[in-house]
Formats: sequence, structure tokens, C-alpha cells
Amino acid sequence: MSAVAEHPTLPPAKPLISCVDLTKTYVMGEQSLNALDKVNLDIAQGEFVAIMGPSGSGKSTLLNLIGALDTPTSGKLLIDGVNIAEMSADELANLRNREIGFVFQQFNLLRRTTALENVKLPLTYSAKQDIDANSASRARLEEIGLGERLGHTPSQLSGGQQQRVAIARALVTDPRIILADEPTGALDTETSYEIMDLFTALNNKGLTIILVTHEQEIAEYAHRKLSFRDGKLVKDTRKTEAHVR
Repeated sequence: MSAVAEHPTLPPAKPLISCVDLTKTYVMGEQSLNALDKVNLDIAQGEFVAIMGPSGSGKSTLLNLIGALDTPTSGKLLIDGVNIAEMSADELANLRNREIGFVFQQFNLLRRTTALENVKLPLTYSAKQDIDANSASRARLEEIGLGERLGHTPSQLSGGQQQRVAIARALVTDPRIILADEPTGALDTETSYEIMDLFTALNNKGLTIILVTHEQEIAEYAHRKLSFRDGKLVKDTRKTEAHVR
């Protein structure tokens, strides 16, 4: 009888983001509020995650912690296995600039600056000195369908176009993670769907996307929904079918 070759069991992939008893407490006078209360979850590379919950549930606090814009009171938040609480200020800045792109509800574009210049802005602070800022920014704007609007200022663009510029700006440093806080909150319904179709296309290319939303229809675009209430993760739902509208 011939020997059967044994295939070694591969270890599970390390999560890209891991929260371990993650807690954030705000002290207001003699009172304290747990904005996040011992949250445990893992997010893998390439996931598309929607964070939902009522106002004050902790969803934006979680997004800020993942984005290294704030630090936990206790517990751990690890990115690529590294505890962000143990990073220096320079290491945190590099993490935000190299690995994470941010998209906000109100776009946060410089009003008197062209689309191209707005997209170039993160490269001003980037350690990737070998990047041609003009070429990289132009390529990102063309990728999201604004190649004809390079010289337009925000006042010359629609809300949806402004959000596309903001997404191009988030992408220009080639991050692995996009964090989006209510990215469709200032847009009409049809434009919101167009922006979510864009996020879906980016996720299909392997980008990890984590967005906060209070709209169920927007959350349906994600593969996974995390529901928060009173600082606690109360539901973690995954779906197997792609969203179709």
C-alpha cells in the first residue's frame, strides 16, 4: 500500500484588526460613561463591515479607535497583531497615513483647492517619497470616474462628486483599510447607491472597508453587520449573498 501524503494543517489567518475587551471610558465631572464596553471582535483582510446602532451606541468611537485617532481606556486593539497602545506617536502617524484611508460625511475638502490638489494632500505627509504625487492623484481620480474634473473646486462639483474626490484622497496612499463615517449621510438616495457601488468595487479589489451608518439599506451592501447598543456589541451578522439593487 502506497503511503498517502499528509497535507499540513495551515494555521488560521491572523486577523487584520482585533479588539480584545476593548473599552473606552469618558469621564465627565464625577460621572463616567463607557462609550465602548469590553468589545471583542476580529476583522479579516478584505472584509466589508457595516457598524450600526443608535446615537451614543459606540459605533463612531470604535471607528476612531480603529483609525488610531483615539486610544482605548483598557483592553487591546491590534492591527496586524500590533497593539496600537504600544505605538509611538510617529508610528501611529505612519499607520494612519500608510495603512488607513478616511472618508467622512461632510467630505472635508479644502474649499478653494482643486480636486487634484485635494487628493494630493495626504502625499504631502507621506513617507512614500518615490511616489509621483500628480500621477498618483490623477490615477485615483480617473479610477473613481472624475478624470474630467481634476481642476474643479468643491463648489463646482455635486455632492456625489465631492464624496468621490474624498474617496480618491483616501485611496491615494494605497491603504489597506478604508474607514467611512456616514459616507452617504449628506447625499440623496440615488447618489448614495452610486457611492456604495464604488465601495463595493473597491472591496472586490481586496480593500478592507469599515463604515458607520444608520441606514439599513446602506448596511445591506456590507458582508457583515455589527450592531452596537450602550457601548456593547450586541449582534454580529454575516451574509453569504451579494447585495443586488
